[in-house]
Amino acid sequence: MTVMTPGSNIPLPATRVTVDVTAPVRLDVSGLLLTADGKVRSDDDFIFYNQPTGQGVTYRSGGGTAPDAITVDTGAVPPGIEKIVVTASPDAPGQTFQGIEPTATIRNADDQAVLATFTPPRLGTETALVIVEIYLRNGAWKARAVGQGYANGLAGIATDFGVSVEEPAAPAAQPVTPPPAAVQPPPPPVTAPAAPPAPPAAPPAPAPGTGKVNLDKGRVSLQKNQTVSLVKGGRPVLSTVRMGLGWEPAYRGKDIDLDASVIAYGPQRNHIDSCYFGKLQIVGGAIQHSGDNLTGEGGGDDEVISVDLGRLPQEVTGLVFTVNSFSGQKFTEVAKAYCRLLDGATGEELVRFDLTSAEPQTGVLMAKLIRQYSGEWEMTALGDFVKSRTVRGMVKPGAQAL
Repeated sequence: MTVMTPGSNIPLPATRVTVDVTAPVRLDVSGLLLTADGKVRSDDDFIFYNQPTGQGVTYRSGGGTAPDAITVDTGAVPPGIEKIVVTASPDAPGQTFQGIEPTATIRNADDQAVLATFTPPRLGTETALVIVEIYLRNGAWKARAVGQGYANGLAGIATDFGVSVEEPAAPAAQPVTPPPAAVQPPPPPVTAPAAPPAPPAAPPAPAPGTGKVNLDKGRVSLQKNQTVSLVKGGRPVLSTVRMGLGWEPAYRGKDIDLDASVIAYGPQRNHIDSCYFGKLQIVGGAIQHSGDNLTGEGGGDDEVISVDLGRLPQEVTGLVFTVNSFSGQKFTEVAKAYCRLLDGATGEELVRFDLTSAEPQTGVLMAKLIRQYSGEWEMTALGDFVKSRTVRGMVKPGAQAL
């Protein structure tokens, strides 16, 4: 059995899988069949207690004594459906998930063997969640832990994915805990506008290696696997950002040629392009590289990559920042490797990740930026080492890290 973390995924060894969701309170669980654009084809693709059967997806009520569940028969899912998201919300109106974090259990539907579990961390004002998704990639079905939160209940989720919600008071979806998985942001809902909910209080500082924060309290220092939402004062940072990467030789007098790069991916983790010393601009100039530093000498950033988030094409949903040892030395011979995110307009340092430990490899995935359902961006510190001296060898592990 696998204990999943936000953004992690597993291959599905069974054709039929069941996802049940438990919590200290009774939950309503539902499933939505989504096409490549992240939308349902019609309201028939919304599977829940009033519509328990769809194409390849069924809902089972626990009757208040057992958890509600969604079963997906991947062999019966119709062509054009690339993802089934499983959602949950407390049965009591207006109740949030604070203190009652749910757990999703993914099972083989035929023998009930547990394949994985996932409990989203640090929930607060959320009244509904996209908790996991079953998705198709390169002809194979997988499951991903999501943990996307909404402050306006199941109606907000339904609206976000294109389901017609006839209740006039249902507001447009307001995600409050964006997911680590890279997806296309949906177009604005066409429902009548409603008063926006009050912004949630800033979350507490996360424990080492976990959790998510925003930029409200100033510069954020990340540890491996921590995530920061590029939001300040309730508003996303949509201006130009710069990723600075630096390092120093660990041994006196020994030059080390490291190369910083960024790899752009699409919603299916497909490789779009790579920006590095040999290709200083990609995606119409929205991403630019400062040029090659052959030694790492001098203070400050050795190489800088500028990203205009507002100009990125909609097809770019994930960026992975990498460093490679082109000269072949291992990262155990490198000192003070770090990356930092700066506001491109003011030069203010927003986020910093210092790589405090190294492995005897020639490549490292430093950080990733992922566009959320809401259109906001999140940065996650990675620090994952791979064997590669060039950015070409980083494309596949970078996709796996999204």
